[in-house]
Amino acid sequence: MRIFSGIQPSGSMHIGNYLGAVRQWVDAQNPEAFYCIVDLHALTLQIDPADLREQTLDFLATLLAAGLDPEVCTLFIQSQVPYHAQMNWLLECVASYGELSRMTQFKDKAGRQEGYRVGLLTYPVLMAADILLYSADQVPVGDDQRQHLELTREIAERFNHRYGEVFTVPAGVQPRASARVMDLQEPTRKMSKSLASPLGLIYLNDDPSEIDKKIKKAVTDTDNEVRFDPAVKPGLSNLLEMFASFSGETPATVAQRYERYGDLKADLSALVIESLTPIQQRYRELRADVGALRELAARGAEKAADVAGPLYQRAAAAMGL
Repeated sequence: MRIFSGIQPSGSMHIGNYLGAVRQWVDAQNPEAFYCIVDLHALTLQIDPADLREQTLDFLATLLAAGLDPEVCTLFIQSQVPYHAQMNWLLECVASYGELSRMTQFKDKAGRQEGYRVGLLTYPVLMAADILLYSADQVPVGDDQRQHLELTREIAERFNHRYGEVFTVPAGVQPRASARVMDLQEPTRKMSKSLASPLGLIYLNDDPSEIDKKIKKAVTDTDNEVRFDPAVKPGLSNLLEMFASFSGETPATVAQRYERYGDLKADLSALVIESLTPIQQRYRELRADVGALRELAARGAEKAADVAGPLYQRAAAAMGL
């Protein structure tokens, strides 16, 4: 079963990224799994070039520290495989302006940006190119990306209808728990670097005291009844989901053990710190050897290009190039 997934190297990785995506990648890694740091997508943001280079290496080291093994899966940096940008153009000539302008994320982000970049409108097509280049059967996807995956499926089907069967039409798969980790201060919003207050998210590189502070200050409610009820108790339910994701239980099972919010928060803090400490230690070791990271990225790009290149050539030939 061929798997593809990518992560954008903007800011620092947080536990929403880890629980909702990265840990699922680690569990599913195999020789048919392709995992990508999508640095081209980051260009839709106002980001300093030097920062982008450093953050890309940060994310590479973090993915390795979290358990991805380049001897088992293919781990690479998107911009180092030129077929992504080339396939993007082919698919932009298949997608329509109307379907891109209807994307919920585009409307939301464009509404918050004056003079937004054209890439903000078209990046779902680049996402489709990322996926379709590797003939992925499955794409791990969170709630916020389901619309983009559906667009990928529509583009693939339209291309195949017009030009012949070239692309595999992928299916989305969603993890059972914590696919959508919420902001600790605004628990009706997804944990996100672009929206969060300083206390709203936990970064994978936060020190133990910072993790403890953020969890203790997490918004809950005033009735002091510990139960899993996302509609009525979104803040508390978010903490229960985080706990369950780290412990391997269900949120409802975790809730049964607690009568007080403070006890739940204290145990969650200890669990998160214990879970992240080995990742942080391994990250520091990997990040200290930039040469080794770059060599690993080059090998991953070569493996990815061996698969993406022939698929791109098929698509280009089908369109008459």
